[in-house]
Amino acid sequence: MAAAARCVRLLLRPRCYPLLSCPPRTSPRLLCIATQQKSTGQNLEDDQSQSQNEPKAELNSPEKILIEEKAKLEEQLKEITDKYKRALADTENLRQRSQKLVEEAKLYGIQSFCKDLLEVADILEKATESVPKEALKEENPHLKNLYDGLVMTEMQIQKVFKKHGLLKLNPVGAKFDPYEHEALFHAPMEGKEPGSIALVSKVGYKLHGRTLRPALVGVVKEA
Repeated sequence: MAAAARCVRLLLRPRCYPLLSCPPRTSPRLLCIATQQKSTGQNLEDDQSQSQNEPKAELNSPEKILIEEKAKLEEQLKEITDKYKRALADTENLRQRSQKLVEEAKLYGIQSFCKDLLEVADILEKATESVPKEALKEENPHLKNLYDGLVMTEMQIQKVFKKHGLLKLNPVGAKFDPYEHEALFHAPMEGKEPGSIALVSKVGYKLHGRTLRPALVGVVKEA
């Protein structure tokens, strides 16, 4: 019985000849399932790649904001630095101008006072010049003493002027300078260079290099 059953199974088994291949038959149901699995795998890969790119986009957005904020802050810093430098320059210019004004006030603050004293010096000079030299003799001691006192006073006041930067201008023979001299007349003179000063009618004064009073002079002109 066992041998008969084995023979029946062998007869029922499908045979494949060596020269002809017997490909397995695929059912439509299996093909549909395989297609669905393939599409599902592709969708999963797309979702995974999209999910990987989303964090990068999220990271790029804050970085962009930080870069923009950095650019704005750098621009603000540049503007503030420029304003700071300008303020420093303005402050330094103001300090220098103020210092110059203070120094000029110290130097020329006595200008009006000196102008008033110049009249006193002129009177002393005219007083000594008005005394004739031949009258200064031992027979007239009072006049001689008075004259000596006037000369000493004039010398002392000139020392005080020099101490405070006030210098006397007596430019006889010098070249005419309109900033220091005032011409009263022009006249031709033999032996004198044209444009030079031949006569000083009233001496001038300078206070720390600035003309306080120009000298009144007569200027030589060409014949």
